[in-house]
Amino acid sequence: MCGIIGCVGRGEDTLSTLVAGLSQLEYRGYDSAGVALGGETVSVAKRAGELSALREALAAEPIAGDLGVGHTRWSTHGPPTDANAHPHEDCSGRVAVVHNGIIENYQAVRDDLATDGHTFESDTDTEVIPHLIEAELDAGADPEAAFRAAIDRVEGSYAVAAVVAGADAVFAARNDSPLVLGIADGATFLASDVPAFREYTDRVVYLDDGEFARLDDEGWTVTDADGARVEKAIETVDWDPEETGKSGYDHYMLKEIHEQPRALRQCLRGRVDELRGQVDLGDLGDLSPTGVQFVAAGTSYHAAMYGALLYRAAGVPAQAFLASEYATSPPPIGDALVVGVSQSGETADTLAALREASHRNARTLAVTNTVGSTAEREADHVLHIRAGPEIGVAATKTFASQLAALNLLRLATAPGSDARDVVTALRDLPGDVQALLDDSTARAVAEEFSDAGAYFFIGRGYHYPVALEGALKMKEISYTHAEGFAAGELKHGPLALVTEDTPVFAVVTGDDDLSTKTVGNVKEVEARDAPVVAVTDGQSEVGRYADHVLELPETHPTAASVLANVQLQLVSYHVARALGRSIDKPRNLAKSVTVE
Repeated sequence: MCGIIGCVGRGEDTLSTLVAGLSQLEYRGYDSAGVALGGETVSVAKRAGELSALREALAAEPIAGDLGVGHTRWSTHGPPTDANAHPHEDCSGRVAVVHNGIIENYQAVRDDLATDGHTFESDTDTEVIPHLIEAELDAGADPEAAFRAAIDRVEGSYAVAAVVAGADAVFAARNDSPLVLGIADGATFLASDVPAFREYTDRVVYLDDGEFARLDDEGWTVTDADGARVEKAIETVDWDPEETGKSGYDHYMLKEIHEQPRALRQCLRGRVDELRGQVDLGDLGDLSPTGVQFVAAGTSYHAAMYGALLYRAAGVPAQAFLASEYATSPPPIGDALVVGVSQSGETADTLAALREASHRNARTLAVTNTVGSTAEREADHVLHIRAGPEIGVAATKTFASQLAALNLLRLATAPGSDARDVVTALRDLPGDVQALLDDSTARAVAEEFSDAGAYFFIGRGYHYPVALEGALKMKEISYTHAEGFAAGELKHGPLALVTEDTPVFAVVTGDDDLSTKTVGNVKEVEARDAPVVAVTDGQSEVGRYADHVLELPETHPTAASVLANVQLQLVSYHVARALGRSIDKPRNLAKSVTVE
């Protein structure tokens, strides 16, 4: 959700450093943005809207300070207004706070503070924090003690950073929301995510729940809830800051679609023994689960559905669950392996599900793109998908890498008779994706149907999650109604919605019983005059009944789903572009959902 940045040690460049960091965090929220600079006094500037509005305000009225914090917002409490933008201040203007998360007891705390004479300017839950700090300062506490006491009063999820007038430090704390430190020579940073400061350092420290951080001219310290110093390891980020740029593409999403061959190669590198037709994932190969429960949300849930299908095909009972439902109404676990799939490793619902599984003594595994994430640190095992940084809010290359990684996981833990064929398909997958990208006609298809009132996507087997993902992408970035269906379910209700104005995208590969049945479903659609777009490798006769064909290279069925998804990504992108949508920053959405 919201993005936080802070820095100490940048001197006159503090403001520009914060604003540049916010530009790297807009994928976490872009309803409003603001900065606070500290020193003898605290100066705040904030505006509703995208970061450009804040830039304009600062150009007209610049502020100065040698340390500071910044924030880009995804709204939870209160609409996007100047008043609701972060940072939030206390009554005296001595304290400024930025926050990612939800303060669950904010109303009770706010009522108590109002009774004591505090006045509030916003509708947000965050605003109670600077007032709590103010109350502690008035009672005689020093700034750090006041900050710690304030945090002790709030309940919920938070990554919080604060500056206090007269204190040459930035104070921070985390609970159930990500916060990472960046360690550079002569400067220290904090942020919700590494891209915010990657330009300045590749050395990072990941904070854990319940930890506090102090950044000052002497460097950084991390302490626990009791104030005891915590020794933290400094890790190195292994990707280049240029990876977070657009590299000449009009949108991050298009760039990341075209980065999928490289992302897939990174995912597979060193893990596949082509000669033996085997996969080596180190100790993960020893898991040998007798059952698997996947938990995930959004795009990752579609990957989880696909993963469950992989295991069931190998004879291992497996199910995929929406993480938000799993945590509150968990199924029997037994000795099943519980696998949390999360691009960020910070998805609140998925973390809650993994914690519930751990509480019930289940083995847990995190499949994530983010090294050092909370999911990785809390799970018993981890599998990194290695997709590289993804800035576009709509997931593209991370979904492809999740599918590849889940194939690797299945082959390593439940190898079957098809192992060699799957390994060969995975080996060829990056090249197949590149060939598809080079020759795709998705743009022409998208332009023809960009004015459609709705879009349907259908598939069977491994292609059913792809149909759901295709619909989700269309919804996310075009703001047009789209639905994905198991193809066989069309005649059980959804067929009533099919008209000549609702294009149906049918994913059909191979020439087996599943494809034959899906072709039958396509005929049902065609008979109702709906335009049909076949996403196919040409092995079946589906093209005969389609108005357009998006071609796929022939490959193993598990790899075919990855290829089909790339075509659907391109269609959604070009539809959204034709409609003039904000593709990288779709309305109401954020990259990482860190609140439940």
